Amino acid sequence: MNLSQPKFLDTPRGRFAWREGGDSVGYPVVMVHGWPESSYCWEAVAGYLDSGLRIIAPDLRGLGDSERTESLAPYRKAELALDVIAMLDALGIDDFYLVGHDWGGVVAQEIAMAVPDRVHKLVIMNIAIINNLKGNKEVIEKVRAGSGSAYWYQHFQQTPDLPEAMIPGNEAAWLGHFLRTWSKDGFPQDAFDEYVRMYSLPGTAASGANYYRTFREDAKRWAGMADHRWPMPGLYIYGNRDRVIIPDYLNHIEDCFESVQVEEVDAAHFLQEEKPAEVAGHMNRFFAAD
Repeated sequence: MNLSQPKFLDTPRGRFAWREGGDSVGYPVVMVHGWPESSYCWEAVAGYLDSGLRIIAPDLRGLGDSERTESLAPYRKAELALDVIAMLDALGIDDFYLVGHDWGGVVAQEIAMAVPDRVHKLVIMNIAIINNLKGNKEVIEKVRAGSGSAYWYQHFQQTPDLPEAMIPGNEAAWLGHFLRTWSKDGFPQDAFDEYVRMYSLPGTAASGANYYRTFREDAKRWAGMADHRWPMPGLYIYGNRDRVIIPDYLNHIEDCFESVQVEEVDAAHFLQEEKPAEVAGHMNRFFAAD
């Protein structure tokens, strides 16, 4: 199955784009993209998911074809989660499977925190678990002990006005650094072209950077979550060649869920586009299990 072209929803929180695919009356699986991508990142995976599922793939605020918002506060991850929940409410989606990659994985966790009774199963891919304070602290200590050079782009985007001055007109070079050099077996040209188009929309250099500019406020929120355990079944699919989400992020992950399984994929950060069949296979088995 393929995903639709972007559709648009007007909600009390703003105007957002989304794609859908699969069975229109099937059980919903909500798939949340990360940075610097859009809902298109699930296009390849959609072709391998169980045809009985209904895919709902939103474009997060400031990315894809959703609205660009200038202020910082709406890019806090708990606020982005409320955006998605508002979209699901508008679509009449009650309970669902939930998938998130990269920052979308954080937003998915915030959704699961906000409406745990609606999230039947939770899949996270290549991002920190926000209540894994012990494991995340170990990562920080390891990064500080080294050069930390892989994280330069985060500091770049947190610098006031710098992304806005340097990215416009250079979108292909900017995205190519991540999408192509971070990929083990190459990055699909159709997806690359879509993200260049999306990042060329006015305001995206700033709205994309705002995901990183709000990180410190997010971290303050997560600092009080050490005792939280996700009540719904969890699946963590890990691309083992990621340069930024290193294996240490998996330390102590079992303490964060009532039940969780970890599946490793021989891929880098953008595993859903590098190995869509394998990623979808893990999801299908997880969703089908009692």
